[in-house]
Amino acid sequence: MSLPLVSSAPRPDSTDAFIALEDRYGASNYKPLDVVLARGEGVYVWDVEGRRYLDCLSSYSAVNQGHCHPKILAALAEQAAKLTITSRAFRNDQLPLFYEELCALTRSHKVLPMNSGAEAVETALKVSRKWGYEVKGVPDGQAEIVVCNNNFHGRTLAIVGFSTDQASRHGFGPFAPGFKVVPFGDAEALEHAIGPNTVAFLVEPIQGEGGVIVPPPGYMRKARELCTHHRVVLILDEIQTGLGRTGTLLAEEHEGIEADLTLIGKALSGGFYPVSAVLSNKEVMDVLKPGEHGSTFGGNPLACAVARAAMRVLVEEGMIENAARMGAYLQAGLRSIRSNIVKEIRGRGLMVAVELHAQAGGARRACEALMRRGVLCKETHGNTLRIMPPLIVTQAQIDEALEQFRAVLA
Repeated sequence: MSLPLVSSAPRPDSTDAFIALEDRYGASNYKPLDVVLARGEGVYVWDVEGRRYLDCLSSYSAVNQGHCHPKILAALAEQAAKLTITSRAFRNDQLPLFYEELCALTRSHKVLPMNSGAEAVETALKVSRKWGYEVKGVPDGQAEIVVCNNNFHGRTLAIVGFSTDQASRHGFGPFAPGFKVVPFGDAEALEHAIGPNTVAFLVEPIQGEGGVIVPPPGYMRKARELCTHHRVVLILDEIQTGLGRTGTLLAEEHEGIEADLTLIGKALSGGFYPVSAVLSNKEVMDVLKPGEHGSTFGGNPLACAVARAAMRVLVEEGMIENAARMGAYLQAGLRSIRSNIVKEIRGRGLMVAVELHAQAGGARRACEALMRRGVLCKETHGNTLRIMPPLIVTQAQIDEALEQFRAVLA
């Protein structure tokens, strides 16, 4: 049997040609802006025709450290030349160092490495259920996990089953039972939802995909108190909010709490490689025994070396502190724009949203106008612009972006 030859057609040489090729062969599960990027450095990316753009999305926080950070790149190249993967059937010399450095940075007791953010969420669901049965004493098969409306935790079947976004759910059922949905930011509703079989509360400190929705002051602290009182595992999904995005290492720090399970990913590799992790206290994580959960690629030496470098530059280069300063400057600049189409500006650190009035024609149109002016950001929920530049952004670069936002929004 002969295999088909690799296409010998000439490489596309224009934006339209690349888009036509993608539309012909790719699944239609995304609707990206019509820009074809070919190179990135720092806060900027360039398209196939050489046009430069200021990246105000950061791959949904995956490149907090900026595109192609040279120190992370060097760690990737060095480790890739030595050893990339062993599987967890054997030990490797990078994983213990990754564990030690990540626990020291986040004050965690235990770490379970995975690849994608959704895998980290699935891991937390499994671990908290097992803890509920083996430690809390919930009857077998009766564990309940409380989640919030408007949540976004990934795209796996279990996760979309408790989503309230119909576009994520429609056509994918039947779904797994065992989840209760409560309004985000409503501590009283959370208290009423907790019952004797509740094992966990899964929540984003700030809802990113939901439109950068910041809960009322004190909400996370009250959630922590309720979970402690009722012996419920508090799971914070910090895959977007964590690792400096909101101006602190983890968003939980804004209210002085600590979760039982914290989920991180995206910026954990600086955008070079899929790396995620479940951070845990010892009591919850110790319910897992060999063979009960794992991943072929999770914790591989290449991933660990990249993540170690990504964490190091985040701290050593002051990116977290810069996110706090530049986030305040960006939000002040956006609020200074006089516009009759802007409904609200909200956010924390460099995780910012501009919500437009419904009659403005939608955030997609604004994103397209900004793209033409050299600024890339993304719409969500129809009328909301998300603005999340890399944490290395300077005041001059924010001024550059604000000039374009002013032109489009005013």
